[in-house]
Amino acid sequence: MPQNMFSERRLTRRDALRVGGAAALTGLAGCTALPNAPGRAGSNSSGESDEPVAVASFFSFFDFGRQIADGTPLTVENLVPTGLHGHGWEPNASITQRIIEADAFIHVGEDFQPWADRAIKTIKSDDIDTALINARKGIDLVDLAASLDRDEEGVGAQRGKDPHFWLDPRRAKESVDNITDGFAEVLPEHADVFRENAQTYKSEVLDRIDADYEAIFDRAERDIVQLAAHNAFQYIGVRYGVQMRPLVTSLAASGDVKPADIREAEAVIRENNIEYIANGVFESQRPAQQLVRETDVEAYFPVTPYAGVREDWVEENWGYEEIAYNINMPTFDIVLGNKTPDDAAPGDGWVEQWQNFEPI
Repeated sequence: MPQNMFSERRLTRRDALRVGGAAALTGLAGCTALPNAPGRAGSNSSGESDEPVAVASFFSFFDFGRQIADGTPLTVENLVPTGLHGHGWEPNASITQRIIEADAFIHVGEDFQPWADRAIKTIKSDDIDTALINARKGIDLVDLAASLDRDEEGVGAQRGKDPHFWLDPRRAKESVDNITDGFAEVLPEHADVFRENAQTYKSEVLDRIDADYEAIFDRAERDIVQLAAHNAFQYIGVRYGVQMRPLVTSLAASGDVKPADIREAEAVIRENNIEYIANGVFESQRPAQQLVRETDVEAYFPVTPYAGVREDWVEENWGYEEIAYNINMPTFDIVLGNKTPDDAAPGDGWVEQWQNFEPI
């Protein structure tokens, strides 16, 4: 697509904002103000530019997108502010404006991020030409875990399905294909580069992550992991044949912990001689601290469903790959009893930073 066509497309979106965008943005708001610090990759800054931009509603797909777009004029931006979980927050109007201004919007499919659903509805109803790229298109979802609060069965692509598919590297590869196809439609003259990058990332990164995860779970004598975290890790369990026991049984990271959940966790810890548990980086530490105080658990260590990033991770340019190797894999080795914390640590100072870590 010639460069001057991008200028026309972006003018179309800006005209939409000037003519009818105010009402659309107001209707989408329901909004609380957020820090003006969304993650970003690429050489372009947000604002006036003729260069193509894709924005992502979720960190994992922002990271996949920037890997696919490497070496092309396309810049990929993460709309989720640093330090926030990718699910369960509401953007302000400036985020919605950025979506409308962008050439493409990468999202996780309907019924997972309500604000993204509202943005998509506005784009469609106002005939705005932002390309919509559904990272979840055609991906097979598993049933919700039996422990899940039945009130949340409507969350996901369809009733009773778990939406956290990207934790399975094999399903993550399918989302890479979806994003690649979307980028190729927006910038067909760079389709070959997109597809080459995607193939390289799938074979050299996601396949390696898959194999290394599999090795961790294969060498474990225990097949159960106790999480003081929300119900986001079932796809790891399904893929590698291990029971993931979330303490927070809802899909929301801010979900409540019931006394019955604590009692059940205590029983799992006792019956399986569990010394270490895993806790979500962006979640409350209080339930984990309670289990450390009241059971034989010695400590908790970090896990994350790749849904958000810390400031230091942004500074070090961490993506899905780096988080897998520096956060999740060491913790799974520890909580499964494969290694001691010191043996599993990927670098000096890791244990001091992450054993019984404090909230960000």
